[in-house]
Amino acid sequence: MAGVDIPRKYGLDHHGIENINQVFWNLTTARLYEEALKRDEARMACMGPLVVRTGDHTGRSPTDKFIVREPSSAEKVWWGAVNRPIEAASFDGLHQQMLVYLQNKDIFIQDCYAGADPDYRLPIRIITERAWHNLFARNMFLRIEDPEELAAFKPELTIINCPRFHAVPEVHGTNSGTFIIINFGAKLVLIGGTAYGGEIKKSVFTYLNYTLPQMKVFPMHCSANAGRERGDVAIFFGLSGTGKTSLSADPRRDLIGDDEHGWSNNGIFNFEGGCYAKVIRLSPEDEPEIYACTERFGTILENVAYDSVTRRVNLDDDSLTENTRASYHITQLERAVIPGIGGHPQNVVMLTCDAFGVLPPIAKLTHEQAMYHFLLGYTAKVAGTERGLGDEPQATFSSCFGAPFMALHPTVYANMLGEKIAKHKATCWLINTGWTGGPYGVGSRIQIGYTRAMVDEALSGRLVDAPTTEDPIFGLHVPESVNGVPSELLSPRSSWSSPKGYDEKARELAGRFRENFSPYEPDVSEAVRAVGPKEG
Repeated sequence: MAGVDIPRKYGLDHHGIENINQVFWNLTTARLYEEALKRDEARMACMGPLVVRTGDHTGRSPTDKFIVREPSSAEKVWWGAVNRPIEAASFDGLHQQMLVYLQNKDIFIQDCYAGADPDYRLPIRIITERAWHNLFARNMFLRIEDPEELAAFKPELTIINCPRFHAVPEVHGTNSGTFIIINFGAKLVLIGGTAYGGEIKKSVFTYLNYTLPQMKVFPMHCSANAGRERGDVAIFFGLSGTGKTSLSADPRRDLIGDDEHGWSNNGIFNFEGGCYAKVIRLSPEDEPEIYACTERFGTILENVAYDSVTRRVNLDDDSLTENTRASYHITQLERAVIPGIGGHPQNVVMLTCDAFGVLPPIAKLTHEQAMYHFLLGYTAKVAGTERGLGDEPQATFSSCFGAPFMALHPTVYANMLGEKIAKHKATCWLINTGWTGGPYGVGSRIQIGYTRAMVDEALSGRLVDAPTTEDPIFGLHVPESVNGVPSELLSPRSSWSSPKGYDEKARELAGRFRENFSPYEPDVSEAVRAVGPKEG
């Protein structure tokens, strides 16, 4: 039975862990609830979710993430501001001190898989000092229910998570006391100084982004769903705040996964067994399925405010962070595809939230345009989404719609995308969920109902051969009409009260496109370079 210390072929001795007080192996959700509450790690809210606090770190710490420079991966990794190197000796020293730190403590272990396709699944072991982090791993990855399979389990990747343990930068070569360090050669991840659950899942994603391309599998930071009647698969690329989770949780389609997938010769498959949704100001009308999960047993609510007397949560309260999160197992959704496997996508959707108000709400992309926008990874952040942002929108470019997790050069992934969409004749779309009628502060946010209507029409196939108009600056092919969408919404320039103001803002954004794409120009074809914004 899970949780019982049965004989294991691959025990703690293989990890160098010894002198432990008590080991909790593969506890069930209910048992992990009991341990988290008993240890004062969490509170249970009304209707059953577990509410936790992550302290100073309410999001990822990109400046504290490192990759070990070691012989097996040094020539493959895309070193730079995203993939920052740390020496193997520093990693080894930190690892040994973590092992000492764990002595005489209780630890929790979850053995599970990443990757729903058995041909490519990755056995992972997550070792944590907190019960709720083990529940997070149980929610987010693919569970193993068979006791015999658990007894024989051998991990290919191990994660040790100790939020209370801090590095010493002068000794360990880290940026601060917080660290997330991945060693591809040792197949080991060390996390310390941060309680944010997302570091666990994104470490696994980074590892898969390194290993899978070497197996000819395209790893993607995207959500995916399938039509209930036709079984047609659609994938949605997008950065935080663009609607990736919301738009894929369509009540008329079945969810394959909300965040991370692989595209192999078999089709696509979910890397995870759960969802990690942003829930700030979540609406039961606009996102009913996700909202329902915030009121269920088994869900972890990170940094969500609640009434200490009634234990009712307040999803509108951003006093702790804008980045409030819900972690829940995908089986909590009524329309989930179990296991998370689908065919080859017929539609590839790239989402952007354009706060400059100049991109059309929908455009059909050529294959070269799809590769261009994939490498660019554009969205815009506005005041309130992050500390320190002023009144003006801030253009953000994250290649492959997930640069912090891409261990290889971005063109590796872009070329894989190009090959896949060409081979399987996928139709590509750019959807803008941002502003219309003017920039942020002047115009208005495009209504999610209109965005859903555009996505529905695109996925149905009704827009594939529809007449389009080419945007004069960005070269995008904009449908002349979309059922259920006002015609004036489809033409950003005509929605502005000042066409001259639109032209100035469009040229400004086009300039940023050219500037941020320039590092990739030497590594892409002339056809891809040619689809960038026009001068003028």
